[in-house]
Amino acid sequence: MARTPKTKPRRASASVPVAAKKKAVTAARPRARAPRRVKLVTEPVLLVLAGPAGSGKSTLCERMVGEVPGFSRVITTTTRPPRPGEVDGVHYHFLTPEQFDAKVAAGEFLEWAWVHQKNRYGTLASAVLEPLAQGRSLVINVDVQGVENFRQAARENPLLALHLGTVFIDVPLSILRRRMEKRGQDSAAEIAHRLGTAERELKEAAKFDFIIKSRSKDQDFKALKAIWRKVTARIRRARATG
Repeated sequence: MARTPKTKPRRASASVPVAAKKKAVTAARPRARAPRRVKLVTEPVLLVLAGPAGSGKSTLCERMVGEVPGFSRVITTTTRPPRPGEVDGVHYHFLTPEQFDAKVAAGEFLEWAWVHQKNRYGTLASAVLEPLAQGRSLVINVDVQGVENFRQAARENPLLALHLGTVFIDVPLSILRRRMEKRGQDSAAEIAHRLGTAERELKEAAKFDFIIKSRSKDQDFKALKAIWRKVTARIRRARATG
């Protein structure tokens, strides 16, 4: 005769209210913390671009301001007349030679130079040093003479020396000629004069911190953003070791 296996009697479970169950579960499972927002701190930089006329440095400055958060363009001053479409205070501060002389005499310029032996360009010190001190990044394009003046100013100003990165846009003369002719803003004599200036400027490329071998607009912009990251990393290393 088959034996029926004995089973242990089941204990009656006490009835637990639903609300108590929820409370117990809540107590057993710690509440997840909200993820902390990481504040990305970017060191302010001053990118100073130079290159021959037609090298695309103005376009690169515009793209850095328009596509990279935190960048502003330094508006420089000049004694040359505005070109079609240029607006005073937006593209340049257009000054008369007399107004320019007054600011030079007052020591308001960080740098200034004759360009193409007929017009003067300059950068007001306040337009650079104040934004950097406030943590804002800047980009500017100047003549190679102007870059040398920036270097000299950086030797006397630690803030400028820390944040400065100089970039030369290297373009072959044959390509420069095609670009100038396509732009259609200059006479044949003016193009010849600018190409003569460009030939002298190309010899200064080795003095710059970085050189961009110009290819296309997008490739040049990609190279400039990579340079920006390198300058930022250099500033952080300097702060860490200083």
